[in-house]
Amino acid sequence: MNQKPTIYLCLLAAVIAPTAYAADESIIELDEVVVTAPLQDKVSESAVPVTVLSDEELRMKVGHSIGETLKNELGITSQSFGPGVGTPVIRGQSGPRVRVLNNGIGSNDVSAISPDHATSVEPLLAERIEVLRGPASLLYGSGAIGGVVNVIDNRIPGKLPDRLLGGALEQRFDSVSDETSTVLKIEGGKSNLAYHLDGFYRDRNNMDIGGTAINANAAQATDPALNVIQNTHGYINNTSAHAISGSAGVSLIGDPGFAGISINRLENNYGIAPDGSGGELTRIDLKQSKYDFKSELKKPFRYAESLRMKLGYTDYQHTEIPDGVAASFFTNKTYESRLELTHNPLGIFRGLVGFQAIASDFAAIDKSTNEVIVPQTQTNSYGVFAVESFNTGAFANQLGVRVEETTLDPKGFSSLSYTPVSASASSLWKLNDSNSLNLAITRSQRAPQVQELLANGYHDATRSYEIGDINLRPETSYNLDLGYKFKSAWVRAQFDLFHNWAGDYIYQQRNGQFIDGAAVVQSSQADATFMGYESKLTFPLLQNHLGLVELMLFSDFTRGQFVSGGDVPRMPPLRFGFQLDHSKGEWNTNLRLTRGEAQTHAGDIDTPTDGYMLLTLGTQYQILDVHGADVMVFAKANNLLDENIRNSTSYLRNFAPEAGRGAEIGFRVSY
Repeated sequence: MNQKPTIYLCLLAAVIAPTAYAADESIIELDEVVVTAPLQDKVSESAVPVTVLSDEELRMKVGHSIGETLKNELGITSQSFGPGVGTPVIRGQSGPRVRVLNNGIGSNDVSAISPDHATSVEPLLAERIEVLRGPASLLYGSGAIGGVVNVIDNRIPGKLPDRLLGGALEQRFDSVSDETSTVLKIEGGKSNLAYHLDGFYRDRNNMDIGGTAINANAAQATDPALNVIQNTHGYINNTSAHAISGSAGVSLIGDPGFAGISINRLENNYGIAPDGSGGELTRIDLKQSKYDFKSELKKPFRYAESLRMKLGYTDYQHTEIPDGVAASFFTNKTYESRLELTHNPLGIFRGLVGFQAIASDFAAIDKSTNEVIVPQTQTNSYGVFAVESFNTGAFANQLGVRVEETTLDPKGFSSLSYTPVSASASSLWKLNDSNSLNLAITRSQRAPQVQELLANGYHDATRSYEIGDINLRPETSYNLDLGYKFKSAWVRAQFDLFHNWAGDYIYQQRNGQFIDGAAVVQSSQADATFMGYESKLTFPLLQNHLGLVELMLFSDFTRGQFVSGGDVPRMPPLRFGFQLDHSKGEWNTNLRLTRGEAQTHAGDIDTPTDGYMLLTLGTQYQILDVHGADVMVFAKANNLLDENIRNSTSYLRNFAPEAGRGAEIGFRVSY
């Protein structure tokens, strides 16, 4: 690893520190409460990194997908598959190792199964996004080695609004793809009844880029038979999309608690970047209906503080359509339920116990040939979990444990059964008001998923022949997280180091073979290690009548290697840079420069990616109480240097670079 970028950041911090020290010492940073955490802990009390986006910060960062929205957060990148897809990558972990939730219950689409599948959770509708790791993640699944991403949109109201009619209207335009998006939310309540209505519409054309779409030399290095005869410049063909969604929810709320239901419908049609051979163009037509129930009882009986229940049913399907002919068809019908009991403090212990059950019916076939890609499989998973917190002197501690029983019944095959057992312990040591150390240790097990085990067929969108391995063993990961935080009037600092030992790590990678011209992607497993860091320094440079100016220096890095030799594929590169923030009254502006180093550890039969410089500029202004409504206008300039950025975590790095130079403008009216 090249140490120079880190040294440069430290030297710059030393130079700036004396200036920053002279800043006004009255700066107060409010501590956020994490809703997804077991006991709604504060961010400052977490022994592992926590990311929370809400309010104006979320509105500025919202992208086309969850991955796009979170990609600038420390330790998080996006696994893009062209602009239509973007799933989060946390410390190099993606897919089934990062569980995406919607209001605390799984999205239950098929985005974790394959990189070309978009998640059904829409960030445009989010009121808050939280990312958790460590013991808290065991509440939602033992396989969430990377972490849990919870998108909260208040679809089922848990509190009675203070007015009968309220809501918000948001309109956006993005020049990089001529995208227009509209979001509407209406909610309110009276007496004991609260309601929520929301919807969005998005339409975009092909995405502009800073150069040619296909890196022909790199693409042909992995597929010598590929003949690139069509290579667009300045845009990526077949990346247009349109999506529409609507939700309705209602709750009955009183002193004992609340109970509510909701329904959501999503339709999303997006294209996959072509390979330049002049062959078929593939689009994905996604449809999902989701029905949810949520309730909470306060003090339901002695020794119980609260009892929360969530039930959900998701009916998901998508069809991959090459040149207008329906081909690969994926369907997933899932029931999920969870029950959480928070008990009253027992001595120094406070915590909760719970039960979770998931039943899914998954299948993938080729409609044009009736060939089976993944056999119809009924998967049943039952899990019990507990998380307890306790303080001992200056130490805030948390323990978590989860045991699951997962059974797969594939059509035409014998049943498969796994019993993942996971546990975690963390501790936060508050040395004083300015300094704290944190340590977290987690053992996490993950059962192989259906496609990793049973895939055997051609997949149109990935242009590959996928082969699973029915003999895959459960994946076991031991994770160590060590962090330090410092806060004073002249600097705020955060450093996190991590090291993960993954036994029988499951991954999908080309094996160098081809079937009917399609590259074979094989599910395999091997022991692997992951190590890296995240760091952030924030200095208040100036505070006077012109406003507050802060400088943030940041860097993150993940390195994944197989114990037997070789590199884990699709790892993010070393990133570092700075962000300048200016705020005065209701006006906020930021300038951010990110340097991504070349990713030379690409893995076998994969290609490296070049380094890049990503420069962005954003601003927003709030106009409060305009005839009873608050108005926020915002603008953002993305990739100002118009770089042709190849994403090392993307399967389509050689065919679909990231967005080029573009401007985004919009407004939001809340009333």
